[in-house]
Amino acid sequence: MVLVAVAMVAIIAMAALSIDVSTLYLSREEAQRAADTAALAAARVISVSGMTGDPGNSASSWQAICGGASSLATQAANAVATQSAVSNTVATVSVTYSAAGTSSTDCSTFPANGAFSVNPLVTVQITRSSLPTFFSRIWGNSGNSVSATATAEVFNPSDAVFQGITSTITPVQPRCVKPWLVPNLDPLNACASCPGNYHPFVDTGDGHIINPGISTDGGNATGVIGETFLLLPDCLHHIPASCSLRSNPPMANYNSPGNPSVPTTPNNLEYLPGQTVNSSVAVPSGATGGDLYEQAIAGCDQTTVYYCGVSNLSPIGSGPNMVDLSESPGANGDTTNGVKALINETNPDSSSQPSGQDNFNPYAAPTSYPFQVLTGSSTPLVSAGLTSGTPITTSPSIVSVPIYDAANPINNSGTSPVTIVGFLQVFINGVDQYGNVNVTVLNVSGCSNGGGPPVGTAVAGTSPVPIRLITPP
Repeated sequence: MVLVAVAMVAIIAMAALSIDVSTLYLSREEAQRAADTAALAAARVISVSGMTGDPGNSASSWQAICGGASSLATQAANAVATQSAVSNTVATVSVTYSAAGTSSTDCSTFPANGAFSVNPLVTVQITRSSLPTFFSRIWGNSGNSVSATATAEVFNPSDAVFQGITSTITPVQPRCVKPWLVPNLDPLNACASCPGNYHPFVDTGDGHIINPGISTDGGNATGVIGETFLLLPDCLHHIPASCSLRSNPPMANYNSPGNPSVPTTPNNLEYLPGQTVNSSVAVPSGATGGDLYEQAIAGCDQTTVYYCGVSNLSPIGSGPNMVDLSESPGANGDTTNGVKALINETNPDSSSQPSGQDNFNPYAAPTSYPFQVLTGSSTPLVSAGLTSGTPITTSPSIVSVPIYDAANPINNSGTSPVTIVGFLQVFINGVDQYGNVNVTVLNVSGCSNGGGPPVGTAVAGTSPVPIRLITPP
């Protein structure tokens, strides 16, 4: 009996090591996954909110997005973290933001036009206390705690050099960019003395946003974020097989009375079709029969690299970024069909209200900040059981569009090289039968056109304001 009693101590100790310690390790991994996803969720909200497009916090946008417990990014982090139970129990969540070595639960305490406006950092800590134990209770240990921390960063290079934070611009290299190359002209910011009669979106010298800030009227009252206008094909609608330019270089607010393909009232910005050389992935069935241009709109074009900040160099060795005038985006219905498949729009003739796609409330004219996206009745989330009209933070209607330096004319046929100087992150409100795309600007990312750093230093992602985990490695 003595030997059995002594042996039982050893057996229980080994069981404690094998079961209780394993349980702690498993709980630690669950906590780490919860922290990772929560940090990325908060970073995603910062990226698509346009907050980095307001580096001076002139619209108090920082408070709304990451200004404490009631702010949108903090709420997103908490919601995601609490959905990931640690050992079948909701853990304690702590969300903080940091810049230049200083941390706070309220990002609005950081200096405007500083490090946080370029590279916001969000840290989420998950703590699970009083974890149950089984065999280790023989030593009087009735509970343990585990914790995990993750930090995600959001990067917008636009303000870096302008604010003196760095001496060189680190370009972004987003994938899945839509092949609508727009000139560097802000159609809601007129300037009689500027080339093209409009201020540019971004400065071609250092990449800073020319008109930073957030507007909530669809116009340009207090900044470029929130502007709503049409992306208009710079191709005559009646040309069936190629692109015959309406204006060269493309312009803002093209107006052609009597031409049914050109609405005369809304502000607009002409776009050129980008060259797409490989098939896209994740293409909805409604666009699988279209050409490569249509597939790149409907799905994810992972191989065409729109490399911001490099004039005549492609990271994959295929030459500079090109526009392709052999594509007629309006005449063939390619743009309309691609957008319909992407955003699940059922009726491109409906211009005053959504027809199944995700949308703002009110439609195409967000009147308050943060901008709120609602699920559309024909979207996959609703098909999966979510109620139509539910607020969401991600949507296929949120896309990236390259901005090119339009100082020089484009070749009248075939392909022409262009220099990418930035990106627009926009929300697609809808498309009409002529290939005119109604968009609202969610963010702007700029860089210089002077070459930038080596190719390998670019920040990659599916957004021009990319996010990534930086801890743990």
